[in-house]
Amino acid sequence: MLSKNLTAASTKPIILGVLKQGRSYGYLIIKKIKEMSGGDMEWSDGMIYPVLHRLEKENLIVSDWVMSDDSRPRKYYEITEQGKLELEAERQQWSKVNEVLDMVWKGQIPNMMPDGDI
Repeated sequence: MLSKNLTAASTKPIILGVLKQGRSYGYLIIKKIKEMSGGDMEWSDGMIYPVLHRLEKENLIVSDWVMSDDSRPRKYYEITEQGKLELEAERQQWSKVNEVLDMVWKGQIPNMMPDGDI
C-alpha cells in the first residue's frame, strides 16, 4: 500500500487523467485506480468524493445525474477544457519530480561541494 501522503498528493492528476479518457462515476473511478495500481491504491468513498467536489468547484470537472432503468441514479463526472489544461500542468510537474527521483535512485546526484572543500 502507498502512503496516505503520496496518495493524497496524486489524487488530482489521477482523477483528471481517468476522466480525460471519458465520463465516469465515483465508484468506477475507485475500481479503475485499484485495478491500474495492482491493488496498491485503495481509495474510499470518503476520500474520492471530497476531491471530486473540489475539482468541480474549481471548474476542472462537471457532473450530471444519469438515471438508469436497472439501477439507482449515478452522478457522472467529465473533465472540462480547463481541467485538461490543469492535467497537462500536473503532468509536467509530476514528470519533473519523477526525473529528480530517478536521478537520486540511480545515484546521479551532482556534487555540491566546490573543488577543494571538504
